Amino acid sequence: MDEKIKVLVTDDERPIREGCHRVLTGKGYAVLLAENGQMALEVLEREPVDILLLDLKMPVLGGEEVLEIARTRYPQIPIIIITGHGTVDTAVQCMKKGAYDFITKPFQLDPFLIVVQRAADKRRLEEKARLFEEERGKNLYDLALEKSRVTTIIHCMGNGVMVTNRKLEVVLHNPALMRLLEISRKMEPPFPAGAILKEETLLATLERIVAGEGPEKEATVQEITAGKTVLRAVSAPLVGPEAKVEGTVTVLEDITDFKQLDQMKSDFVNMVAHELRSPLVAMRQLNSVLLDGLAGPLEGKHRDFVSRGTKKIDTLLDLIKDLLDVAKIEAGKFVQHRVPMDLSQVLRELITLMEPRAKSQGIELTCILGDLRLIHADPKSMEEIFSNLVSNAINYSPEGGKVRVTGRGLGDYLEIKVED
Repeated sequence: MDEKIKVLVTDDERPIREGCHRVLTGKGYAVLLAENGQMALEVLEREPVDILLLDLKMPVLGGEEVLEIARTRYPQIPIIIITGHGTVDTAVQCMKKGAYDFITKPFQLDPFLIVVQRAADKRRLEEKARLFEEERGKNLYDLALEKSRVTTIIHCMGNGVMVTNRKLEVVLHNPALMRLLEISRKMEPPFPAGAILKEETLLATLERIVAGEGPEKEATVQEITAGKTVLRAVSAPLVGPEAKVEGTVTVLEDITDFKQLDQMKSDFVNMVAHELRSPLVAMRQLNSVLLDGLAGPLEGKHRDFVSRGTKKIDTLLDLIKDLLDVAKIEAGKFVQHRVPMDLSQVLRELITLMEPRAKSQGIELTCILGDLRLIHADPKSMEEIFSNLVSNAINYSPEGGKVRVTGRGLGDYLEIKVED
């Protein structure tokens, strides 16, 4: 309450009214005057008043009658009774009926100002409490409205949503979550996440998140199963105002159809690769027969055409081999035999094998290797990787170009470069 406290002085004695007006105005109060009870009620109806000074003995309408009316209509206004020595008992009775305090005539300045100041403080505190309660009610309404909105949004989502606290108790979830997890019974939060999550890997992820072991803001993505349904689970921490993990949020998405489509794609690629490989191998063998002269001599452009065709067939066979390897990896059937190996030996043998091909295309192939430490890897996979790199470098280098293979040690790592 930043405005001036407004005091209504009601007394039939003019000196009392004017004296109160002079003293209270000097102390910063806004003062209104009324010479009887009826006029006081008219003022109260016309404009807001913070404190009412009320004489008991007045013509037209006395103080006791005004007190009863004012307490009913304006219960927030502190009423201070002004009384003579002979009516102190009556003033006490008025306080029992709701008056804030009383002062006796003739009153001294200091006690008078103290009583008015206490009433003003009371009025200010009550007004602050009222405003606080209004703000609190508004905040509670806003919170309830926001919660209702969030709940509605979450319940309308097709993906499952699960929010837990630090104890891994589910505090919020939607129907889609229970449907995806194939939970038919109704469960009211809070309840343990383990009651609906049978996938131990997801529970372990949530435990790591609340323990603060994972990235603070990054999400963890993993696949889980619920019966025949394949779900993608995206989990992230809920961070409080002090950067402390307060809980977790997990979104579950049904990716069963995507997995089936992916499997169909893999099966198709695998089938096509196998179907193409057999005729290409047969064509490669026939070209070898022609190039070896077993079907008669090949000269000039004829040999060049067959040689180029053979190279393209080799490229397609390499591609088919890569597709079959990818299919094996996706099916979890790709097996590696990792052993300690010398990568420099693999690279030198590969260069020796590729040199005739490079020379036939007018390309200079060089290999410069430093002291390479042993690595733990699958020799066959290493040979295929660098064979593809060097082969592609030769294939896409123009005549007269250079292909350079270099290798060196970098701490615990090896750096191998194929440059063209």
